[in-house]
Amino acid sequence: MRVYVGFDDTDIKDADRGTGKLARWFERELPAGCHVWGVVRQQLLVDDAIPYTSHNSSACVVVDCHESVSMELLTEQAIAHIKRHFIAGSDPGLCVCPEGHPAIKSLTVFGRACTECVVSQEDAIVAATGVHLSGQGGTNDGIIGAAAAVGLTSQGWSGRFIELGRLRDIPEAVEVGTLEQLGIQVFSIDRDAQIPGTVDIVEHSGWLRPRLLGGRPVLPVVPRGPGHWEALGKKHTKGQKEGSTNGRQNLLQGTDQGK
Repeated sequence: MRVYVGFDDTDIKDADRGTGKLARWFERELPAGCHVWGVVRQQLLVDDAIPYTSHNSSACVVVDCHESVSMELLTEQAIAHIKRHFIAGSDPGLCVCPEGHPAIKSLTVFGRACTECVVSQEDAIVAATGVHLSGQGGTNDGIIGAAAAVGLTSQGWSGRFIELGRLRDIPEAVEVGTLEQLGIQVFSIDRDAQIPGTVDIVEHSGWLRPRLLGGRPVLPVVPRGPGHWEALGKKHTKGQKEGSTNGRQNLLQGTDQGK
């Protein structure tokens, strides 16, 4: 059984950790019989009408559970996790939805809306009918991003992985075949659509973040010489806005804000 657990708005400006880290840490507190497939960051609309900490992103933990694990237990663990790690002054929200639930469709539509226009808590509540959606403090505005994270991640065509197995331990120069063995599809976006060879080398400068495309981790790369490729995306500084004119041009480059 696959379950999508969305978190949002658990931090404040200048905090030592963001929602992405809180989402990644949830793996430590999963019930027996569960493991994390991946943690995906979703970029939402950046607009002056929307309160956000730095980039208006939310995170979804994709959890694979044995059928014996109850949704109630997983949800209780997620709530306890937020209460243990959120930062006072934030407005945390949580959404928990199993794969195949009828609400997935409405959550996906809602998630897409969150990337295009200003939405409300009421909109999130309607979209999440039948699944767990709760605010865990402050204004409860975090339910918006949490629901959006579930919807966007479950449809499988947006977001970037901030956790995937031993993603952060992969050497800065790694063979394509090694990445494929780890479940990461290497995909060339150059003009001629070359196919990277299994012994070709991918360099990522210590910041490897596959995209969620077609429901699987895909690493976009560009050629940098015979047998050499460079992963798309570089870590930006925390103050650099994503979603501004320059930010929109750089969405594929991405920001990490400590996640």
